[in-house]
Amino acid sequence: MAALVTRNIQSFIIQNLQVFPAVVILGSRQCGKSTLIKMMSEQIGNYLYLDLQNRSDLAKLTEPELFFSNNTDKTICLDEIQLRPDLFSILRSIIDRDRRNGRFILLGSASRDLVQHTTETLAGRIGLIDLTPFMIDEVCTQPAFDIKKYWFRGGYPDSYNADSDAASALWRENFIRTYVERDIPQLGFQIAAPMLMRMLTMTAHEHGAILNLAKFASSLGVSAPTVRHYFDIMEQTYILRTLQPYFANTKKRLVKSPKIYVRDSGILHQILQLQSFNDLLGHTIFGNSWEGMVIENVCAKARNAQCCFYRSATGDEMDLVLLYPNETIAIECKSSTSPTVQEGFWKAIEFLNPTKTFVVAPIDDSYFMAENVEVCNLQTLLERV
Repeated sequence: MAALVTRNIQSFIIQNLQVFPAVVILGSRQCGKSTLIKMMSEQIGNYLYLDLQNRSDLAKLTEPELFFSNNTDKTICLDEIQLRPDLFSILRSIIDRDRRNGRFILLGSASRDLVQHTTETLAGRIGLIDLTPFMIDEVCTQPAFDIKKYWFRGGYPDSYNADSDAASALWRENFIRTYVERDIPQLGFQIAAPMLMRMLTMTAHEHGAILNLAKFASSLGVSAPTVRHYFDIMEQTYILRTLQPYFANTKKRLVKSPKIYVRDSGILHQILQLQSFNDLLGHTIFGNSWEGMVIENVCAKARNAQCCFYRSATGDEMDLVLLYPNETIAIECKSSTSPTVQEGFWKAIEFLNPTKTFVVAPIDDSYFMAENVEVCNLQTLLERV
């Protein structure tokens, strides 16, 4: 059995429980929400866990107000809360009667109804937290850590901890199939499974590219607004990420469309039917796969930054720009162990004038390419940002 992994978000969850009556933890299915809360039982204290997919647990909420009032001394955790949207108004009433912090923890897969009810019904009473699959700095201290394994399998716990690449691939294949055939319809989105799978496959091949809605619409035989709607749904369910372009009030012509990524590298590789890291090495997606993994890790770490990319009409480019109130950090992703940069990289630095610049590559030791331009690995980068 794999060792439990300490998650970066744990202290942030405790902070929110000390400030809000309810804390909502959102994330894709199987990213580790339930395991995390059970791991944190000692930190949370006297808590009661209910899985709303479990009939016996669900039966306890036949009279929810009576159940909640009978357990006021406990922190009540409701898992898969999106299955009972009617509870939100009841929770609001319970909280307003006794506005103590840390009373409820609500876990759920992202959904239109869940987000809508939590933000509208429980406005001012909740802390909203996103949970990702494993990030590299959560697993890199484990014995015999191998970045190639993390990169190829991705961060979903059951995929990463599988006994073999074949077992990991089997898990990821089932995850994708369940997502397309069950999860999306269960969340109330009416999209034909074959259409969604075709769109995911197209997106995997376009991973790291500028989003061209017209190209997707033409290939799928639907309108551009429909494609945009599908992308929004897959973003809301944590499968895809769109990275917005850098924009400044300038006369310089900048790219205005976002980039598109499959958020988890393991899911990306499974959609592309890559069976081993050697297959990845020989695939055209290799460089963009590294870029996507870096961006996902950095965006999860840099919660207080605005994340974007920079590209000018003449091709000057920076893969990731972190905009903080008082500083700008520029990041270029290179999948080579001997990274080199082009003229457009230096022009991007000249335009952005970042406080720090990093070139992140799969290397062991850090070094400086120029003043304030450091070449480092992903683990070191996460320490810096």
